Amino acid sequence: MARRYFIETFGCQMNVHDSERLSGLLERDGYEPSSDLASADLVVVNTCSVRERAEDKLYAALGGIKHAAEARGTKPTIAVTGCVAQQEGARIQARAPFVDVVMGPQQLDAVPDVLRQVRDAGRASVRPDLETDVSFPLGVVRRGDPVRALVTVIEGCNEYCAFCVVPYTRGHERMRPVHDIVAEVEEAASSGRVEVVLLGQIVNHYRAPDDPDCDFPELLRRVSAVAGIDRVRFASPHPRHVTPRLIATLRDLPAVCKHLHLPVQSGSDRILERMRRRHTRADYLSWVDSARAAIPDIDLSTDLIVGFPGETDEDFDLTLDLVRRVRYQAIFSFKYSVRPNTLASKRMPDDVPEAEKTRRIMVLQALQREIQTEGFARHVGRRHRVLVDTISDKRPGELGGRTSGNAVVTFSGPSDWLGRIVDVRITASTPYGLRGEAMGSAV
Repeated sequence: MARRYFIETFGCQMNVHDSERLSGLLERDGYEPSSDLASADLVVVNTCSVRERAEDKLYAALGGIKHAAEARGTKPTIAVTGCVAQQEGARIQARAPFVDVVMGPQQLDAVPDVLRQVRDAGRASVRPDLETDVSFPLGVVRRGDPVRALVTVIEGCNEYCAFCVVPYTRGHERMRPVHDIVAEVEEAASSGRVEVVLLGQIVNHYRAPDDPDCDFPELLRRVSAVAGIDRVRFASPHPRHVTPRLIATLRDLPAVCKHLHLPVQSGSDRILERMRRRHTRADYLSWVDSARAAIPDIDLSTDLIVGFPGETDEDFDLTLDLVRRVRYQAIFSFKYSVRPNTLASKRMPDDVPEAEKTRRIMVLQALQREIQTEGFARHVGRRHRVLVDTISDKRPGELGGRTSGNAVVTFSGPSDWLGRIVDVRITASTPYGLRGEAMGSAV
C-alpha cells in the first residue's frame, strides 16, 4: 500500500511552488497525496520566515499535528522544510523532538532519499544547507492550479536589505538557465495552463547563465512566445531594475500583463537609507512616472513596512503622501518585526512601540481603502478581458478571474469557461474588486 503525504504551506508564491515541487518528487517516489492529516503517513510543514511570529506559527502547527496523531494513535513521519527550517536548523528538534526531518528550501530534491534514510535508520535528520544548484527535473512538479503555472527563474537574493531575512534563508542569487525555464513553460502549456507567473526574489534582475543576450525583458519575450500561453506575470521585481527596456517590453508584448508590483517599503528617504534600499523617493517616483507615461492604464501595487526602527511621525507622513501620490491598485502592508540575522536586528533597536505600529498600519490601510474604492469605481461601465481562474463552491454559476491589471472580477458563466478569456463589462465595484457581466462566449 502506498504511503500518503500531506503538506501544509506557509508563505509566498515561491513557498507554494516549492510545495508543488516537493509533491511531485514524493509522488515520483511512490507516495500518494492525502487530503487531510488523518490519513497521512508523512506530514510536511513548509515554512516561511519573512514575517513576524513565523517560528511561533511553525510550533503551533507542529503541536496540532502531534496532538492529532496522539488522539488517533498514529505516528506519522514529520518533516519541516522551507525558510524557518533553514533559519532554525537543529533548534527545531531541540524544541520539538518528535520532528523527524529538518531541511532548508534548497534541499527539496534530497527529501525522498532522506525520508528513506530516516525510516531505515530510525533516527532524525537535520540538513539546513544552502546549495548552489537551482536545476529541477522537468515534468515532476505537481501543479495545484489548473490555470496558472508558477515557474522559478531566480533563487536567493544579493540585496541584503536591512529588514529582510531572505538572503540568510535562501542564499545568494542564482539564475536558472533560460533553456530550462522555457522548457518548463512549454511543459506547463502542454498540460493546459494558460498563464505563467515567473518567480524570484529579485525577478527582474534575471540574466541567463547560458545565454549572455537573455536579460529579463528578453526572458519575458521568449516565455510569451510559447504556444498556449495567453498571459505572463512576474513577482517580485525590485524598482531599481525597472529599466526603460523592461517598461517597453510590458507595453509591447500583449501577453505580458499590464500590472507592475513595485515594492517601495517607505516614502521617507531617511528610512529608505536605513533600510538599505539603495534608491530614493525621487528615484522611485521617476520609475512610476515612466511606467505610466508608457502604459497609461498600468496597475501598480507595492509593499510597505510601518514602524521600522527610527521611523518618526514625519517619516510615516511621507509614506502616506507617497501612497496618495502613486495611488496604488493594491498595497501589502506590514508592521516591522525583527528578523534573525538581519542588519536591523543587529544594529537597530526596535524602538517604535507596538501600539504605534498598529495605529500607523490602520491609518495606512484606511487611506488605501479610500484609494482602492475610488480606483475600482472608475472601472464601472468599462470592458475588460478576464482570464477565468476560479469557480465558486458556494454560488452555482459564479466565476472569478483577473484582468490584465490583476483586478479580481466576479461574474456569471458556465464552468467550462475555466482557463479561458472572457470579455466582461463591469457593472459594480467594491474596495477590493469588480463585478461584471459576460459580453459573449469565452475564447
